[in-house]
Amino acid sequence: MESRSPTIFERELAGEVIAFDDPEYPQIYAVIRKAIRITSELNAMRVDDNEQVNRVFSELINKPVDETLFLIPPFYTDFGHNIQIGKNVFVNHACTFMDRGGITLEDNVLVGPKVNLITTNHPTEPGQRRSTISLPIVLQKGAWIGANVTVMPGVTIGENAIVGAGAVVTKDVAANTIVAGVPARVVKHL
Repeated sequence: MESRSPTIFERELAGEVIAFDDPEYPQIYAVIRKAIRITSELNAMRVDDNEQVNRVFSELINKPVDETLFLIPPFYTDFGHNIQIGKNVFVNHACTFMDRGGITLEDNVLVGPKVNLITTNHPTEPGQRRSTISLPIVLQKGAWIGANVTVMPGVTIGENAIVGAGAVVTKDVAANTIVAGVPARVVKHL
């Protein structure tokens, strides 16, 4: 049996550097264009209709979401297809999920307003900076992300952890801890 080469989507989720001139890059760009169209629709909606918001959000992420998701638009994403949402998740307004590396929000996660979950970065080598490298972000059960937090690529926020408002999270956060600051550091154990 002949083995197949991984798709650009699989290569990206595996953390491979993806160049804009990759012959498969138009496939990524097609999903980006779809995300732009759907987020425009989502952000023009009346926010008092949670069922309709969840329907459009399901179309954006290309899979159904649990009816317990409560998301307040506006919402921004550069991709959408690599977002996984558990049950009883709350996402406040003006959040940005750059999800090409994969974003998972497990059950009972709370995301404050203006939170940025950024899974994609650029190589530091000047000749490669127009390429991207993506790593996943995971918010484990019961995590609470405060207002205006930025979580960088490859970070896992542990179960029941709290990230204080305005923090920049560059490293994993242990379960049952509170972190704050830039860069985020442990300030308390729960």
